Amino acid sequence: MKKIYHLGNCTTCQAIIKETGIDNKSFEMQDIKTESITAAQLDEMKSKTGSYESLFSRRAMKYKEMGLKDKPLTEKDYRQLILDEYTFLKRPVVFVNDKIFVGSEKKTVAALKDILK
Repeated sequence: MKKIYHLGNCTTCQAIIKETGIDNKSFEMQDIKTESITAAQLDEMKSKTGSYESLFSRRAMKYKEMGLKDKPLTEKDYRQLILDEYTFLKRPVVFVNDKIFVGSEKKTVAALKDILK
């Protein structure tokens, strides 16, 4: 399976898609703003990463707006927050066969580029 969960209007996602050569011919592309992720999809991501926290973006504006940085969050909280608000999913999330790549860190993008060669 080759799939990417991204935001179509996110310049970081766009840059990573361009840099890695991901296209809609070889990848199933899901814009999480227009097509929400399902609980099953999120649970599959968690099974590959080991935690919902690893999929959670603390960069989301709502993180500060909602005062979440001052609250202790559980795995259940992370899961529900991501399902309720798409901006809490760390992006992009890329599946390449049995591997998953989450986020935009340089090392993550480099590893993704290596596997796509």
